[in-house]
Amino acid sequence: MKVIRRVDTKQHARSGSLKEFSRFAHDYDRYNIIQSQAAEALVSNIPVDHYPCIVDLGCGSGEVYKNIRQKGFSFDHFTALDSSQKMLDIHPVDLKVEKICADFNTQEAFETFSTDEKSILISSSALQWSHDLDFTFSHLSKKAKQAYFAIFTASTFKTLHQIADIRSPIYTEAVLKNTIDRYYQAEYETYSYKLYFDSTYDMLNYIKKSGVSGGEKKLTYKQVKELIAAYPLDYLEFEVLFVTARSCSFA
Repeated sequence: MKVIRRVDTKQHARSGSLKEFSRFAHDYDRYNIIQSQAAEALVSNIPVDHYPCIVDLGCGSGEVYKNIRQKGFSFDHFTALDSSQKMLDIHPVDLKVEKICADFNTQEAFETFSTDEKSILISSSALQWSHDLDFTFSHLSKKAKQAYFAIFTASTFKTLHQIADIRSPIYTEAVLKNTIDRYYQAEYETYSYKLYFDSTYDMLNYIKKSGVSGGEKKLTYKQVKELIAAYPLDYLEFEVLFVTARSCSFA
């Protein structure tokens, strides 16, 4: 598999399934190529500094943490929150790292960690699975003044969804921006990626094990056969919205 990344647009605006994720947790690092690149790009947008507390929401196997360490950040406390205990089990361990198994779609998740004015909030490749964007961002905006997000958009797997006649289970770029702008002053960049495969079968296996589909089984057997026969590309399309945000409501 090989990856090509292209920055399609640059705009500035001031203003799953737990069972499936857990099932493939130990394969995840072999299949999360795009998620790894998104985490690296996201951390590159954050000023290298010392932070009293860093919160990684939907931390997965620890790509954000690994990049923060590689780039020379320092911190007093790092909160790694994920809904999959198996993902947390393979997240790097450190005396300053607190691992929390919680679902950010619940009120209880936001009560499990505390922050202060100098804390930063990071989320890479997770918030597209918010059940209610208003709920999620309203709570996030109260936890930290500064936040950095990388969120897959509905243009991910665009051609695949068109061929299979399936609507994307995640949000469009416009919906994400409209919601974020209610709670943050934000700057946006949209990156598009292409991930190439030797066969459509390899492609479908990647989708199943990578986590980018949220573990939801959207295709019937008939649809899979039709997709293999009809899919016109030798790559999958991805689109990621990168957000640098300052909360409008942090107290």
